[in-house]
Amino acid sequence: MTGPLDALPKRVTVVEVGPRDGLQNESVEIPTDVKIRFIDALSDAGLPVIEATSFVSAKAIPQLADAAEVMRGIRRRQGVRYPVLVPNERGLERALAAGAREIAIFTAASDEFNRRNINATIEESIDRFVPVLAHAKRESVRVRGYISMCFGSPFRETIEPATVVEVARRLDALGVDEISIGDTIGVGTPNQVVDLIERLSAQIDLGRLAMHFHDTRGTALANVVVALECGISIFDSSAAGLGGCPYAPGASGNLATEDLVYMLDGMGIETGVSLEGVVRASALIASALDHSPTSKYYQAINVVPAS
Repeated sequence: MTGPLDALPKRVTVVEVGPRDGLQNESVEIPTDVKIRFIDALSDAGLPVIEATSFVSAKAIPQLADAAEVMRGIRRRQGVRYPVLVPNERGLERALAAGAREIAIFTAASDEFNRRNINATIEESIDRFVPVLAHAKRESVRVRGYISMCFGSPFRETIEPATVVEVARRLDALGVDEISIGDTIGVGTPNQVVDLIERLSAQIDLGRLAMHFHDTRGTALANVVVALECGISIFDSSAAGLGGCPYAPGASGNLATEDLVYMLDGMGIETGVSLEGVVRASALIASALDHSPTSKYYQAINVVPAS
């Protein structure tokens, strides 16, 4: 007898974004050696993709000013990919010099967010990517494309699904290898996820689409389930639930890697990720923060019994 979940993907790729997306908005300065140990612990946990850092301007994101030192200091595990975010060709050159072999570029489905984030419209940001993609391809460097604000914006603007599809189509035409669809402020609901994936699948192969959910309003795991039902098998998440964007008010609460892996384990979907290993990595980074992890699983297993 078959059930409603039998058609789901049997294996999921978890893209860990904690060291970059997670740490970029922290208020306390994280020592470089702690970042390196955090990434190494995530590698040991079996994460297949770990976004290590960002080669943007140190003025823009001071928390990640030590990108080169981090990349040179991590212990690279065989078979694990360590992409880094780059804003332009200069950032790509710095990343290559530090040993990066995969990069990520970023735009949004919101002109207002793009102007605040990278001082460019959507169209201008895509134009900037042309030399970056050309250079990356010459170096045989894999490229991931992020699209932020795909389900809503904090700037009193409506995000149309058609806009998201058009931006994804433009990135696809440039030759990016994978496109991550972001719910940056965590407003998406399952019906919106299904609608957008159906529209995207008419333009982009589902195997090249990833979903990047925030749990700001508690809908991230529900959105993962319906995305699985639509055939998506790549999901971004952040150990300990770290995350936020300094240019997007209300963009707290990345989907926690522990919560995602716990659910997928329970559903019998393979990830190759050790839940206990992720918890160890989260505990390591939590010791350097000024707040507790927001991961529900982490909180559940670290509850101190009442005396």
